[in-house]
Amino acid sequence: MLHSPRTLPALLVGVLLLSLAACGGEQSAGTAPSSAAATKKITVYSGRSEELVKPLLDKFTQASGITVDVRYAATAAMAAQLLEEGERSPADVFFAQDAGALGAVAKKGLFAPLPADVTSRVPETYRARSGEWVGVTARARVLVYNPSKATEQELPASVFELTDPKWKGKVGVAPTNASFQAFVTALRVQHGEDKAKEFLAGLQANEPQIRDGNGPILEEVDAGTMTVGLINHYYLGELAKERGLTPDKLTAKLHFFPGGDTGALVNVAGVGMLKKAAANADAKAFVDYLLGAEAQAYFAEQTFEYPVVAGVTGPAGVPALSELQAPDVDLNDLDELEATITMIKESGLVP
Repeated sequence: MLHSPRTLPALLVGVLLLSLAACGGEQSAGTAPSSAAATKKITVYSGRSEELVKPLLDKFTQASGITVDVRYAATAAMAAQLLEEGERSPADVFFAQDAGALGAVAKKGLFAPLPADVTSRVPETYRARSGEWVGVTARARVLVYNPSKATEQELPASVFELTDPKWKGKVGVAPTNASFQAFVTALRVQHGEDKAKEFLAGLQANEPQIRDGNGPILEEVDAGTMTVGLINHYYLGELAKERGLTPDKLTAKLHFFPGGDTGALVNVAGVGMLKKAAANADAKAFVDYLLGAEAQAYFAEQTFEYPVVAGVTGPAGVPALSELQAPDVDLNDLDELEATITMIKESGLVP
């Protein structure tokens, strides 16, 4: 099975439970320290899964001699824990699944500004205006479809068209998933509260297929038991890798919404350093490593995400990041997710 939900933070614990219901329990792990690394150690709160990033963190330890103690959980849980712990947190670095989570922590004044030699490596689109966090990888929202169920000519030009009765019962969505929540926040930012509520109400009235994450949606679309679904682009590459195939050999195909449609939102996973680590050279070395050629290539080749640093080849089988027609949404504005979670719940998409 393809592992999925990747969940984003809400700022209130009661509202946060909506996201965490799809995420399971928290687990902790760390790389095994070697004698050479015993005196050099950082603590990372990771909203990225252990399966995804541990191989990369091991490479970092081997190359640098710096031990990485990692606490793994959903990005929502990690952000909530940082907000609760405040300046008492043992974390040096927060490696988050989503720009909204990073923004939420930054708004509480917990991050230190990153050095200019870090922020300058990442395009302005994919970093905080304040310099307190930077994107590490980018991912695009897409509509995955089964060509035997819907031809390319029948696909919607806008995500708003999915509320049309022709799509009744045919659309898979994961409303407790991080990326869907960020997409709804982008709707609010780009089109206003009323338009976002109208879309969610129309989607709910159209009897969508509710799933816990992007992975199950993709698998069902590929199997032909679901027509279309809203997911992130990289899941196609991950499923193909699991099956020993190239993405073009899967039945499921990706539809990138054109014309700056909100359905084509490009978000980031990223990193910020806690204030206590502002002068920590080892924490800085970790951030540098994530933005280096080895880590950027790892994400492109192993997780099929887009590198955000120039000079690294992007994932195969999808348009280049520069070719995507992303909406005019500032990722810095995705940090107010509490209202988004409430809106999704009130729409009826989540009980």
